[in-house]
Amino acid sequence: MADRDAKVAEQAERLRKLEVLVEELRRRGKRQAAPFSKGNPVLKPRTPGRKSGEAHGRHGHRSAPGRIDRELEAPLPDCCPDCGGGVVFDRWAEQFQTELPEPVPVVTRFRIGIGHCAGCRRRVQGRHPEQTSDALGAAAAQLGPHARALSHWLHYVLGLSFGKTSTLLGRLGVPVTAGALSSGAQSTGLALVPTTTAIRKAVASSAVVVMDETGWRIAGWGAWLWVATTADHTAYNVAWGRRFADATDLVPEDYDGTIARDGYVVYRNYTNATHQTCTAHLLRRCVEMIEADHPQGQATPRQVKTLLIEALAARELPDAERAVEAERIGAGFDAIIARPQHCDPDRRLVKHLANERHALLSFLADPNVDATNWRAEQAIRPAVVNRKVFGGNRTEHGAATQSRMMTYFRTAVQQGVDPIAGLVALARAPNWHTISGLGLT
Repeated sequence: MADRDAKVAEQAERLRKLEVLVEELRRRGKRQAAPFSKGNPVLKPRTPGRKSGEAHGRHGHRSAPGRIDRELEAPLPDCCPDCGGGVVFDRWAEQFQTELPEPVPVVTRFRIGIGHCAGCRRRVQGRHPEQTSDALGAAAAQLGPHARALSHWLHYVLGLSFGKTSTLLGRLGVPVTAGALSSGAQSTGLALVPTTTAIRKAVASSAVVVMDETGWRIAGWGAWLWVATTADHTAYNVAWGRRFADATDLVPEDYDGTIARDGYVVYRNYTNATHQTCTAHLLRRCVEMIEADHPQGQATPRQVKTLLIEALAARELPDAERAVEAERIGAGFDAIIARPQHCDPDRRLVKHLANERHALLSFLADPNVDATNWRAEQAIRPAVVNRKVFGGNRTEHGAATQSRMMTYFRTAVQQGVDPIAGLVALARAPNWHTISGLGLT
């Protein structure tokens, strides 16, 4: 009997260690090293190509261009290429080809008047509206504003390194070093301070803000990229930490609107705000627990999953019915939280639900609140993809520039503003440090 009890205890301990290992492997799969992994290949993938019937979708044919710059003719050959017989003309057909022109950069020489004031004798220098700098002498040869703005877009939006951006611009006939592009980005980042400050104020004053954070690198050391976004504005900030003080760099501590976010404990420190936790995160957690097939851990995650799905469906109800349904679903969560659990995974899930109870159903009380933090995750996704290419920033100055550039480009896209045109106008402004907005609202 003693040997049997010892063996049972040994197996129970081994099972506990294996469960801990499985949980760690699951959590590792969610971490920022590979946050967008699609997992294992599907054993029976869907047939590639277009679907038949109504699901066929529209064709992606290129439409004929509205402007024709030149015309070329492809006349019939004198004889048939197969049998050598004579060829009889039937009709003309048309084909259109849109091509990039051979890159020919435009080099502009500015003849700048230099003089002095007859009264105070101070030096006076002229400035043309297309100039981007008053520098002369060794700094007289400069990169044009369009090329400079394009380099920023290639690096901070498309993720090309400064070296690859330099190679591409050289292929277009604009020779420039990677170091010069990096230095130019620092200057533009400083010029964007008024604009990004205005964007941050707009985010902080919004009624609903969606927040998230992801891993980053500064000089090879671990850091964090924070994002706070609304329907019209997005603000980024690269910080060393993942603390509440780092979150308040984007959204102030006394924010009293609604914050949609994941279940990270730091966000609960916004005590004046209304909260909405991401239901998608909770649903995934429940599905993983169900798939784990724990003998004692099936009922609770299934019940939580059912309540979450019912809450999502209740969004389509009229206001009065939605309020009644929210009260019923909330009572269901309260019953689960109050009930004792019999295994560690269920206890951890219920503890999390208890901590997030106030943030589970805010989207049913306010239709303007999203049920998930999808806005923030979509804002973070391109940054994470780019981070995998260039690894982060080398300096804190580079991290600050990264934050400002991404803030400007993302907000411009949200508002349908051409970011390149905005940077060109900024570069040509004599008093750039006083300009904010750049066409943004």
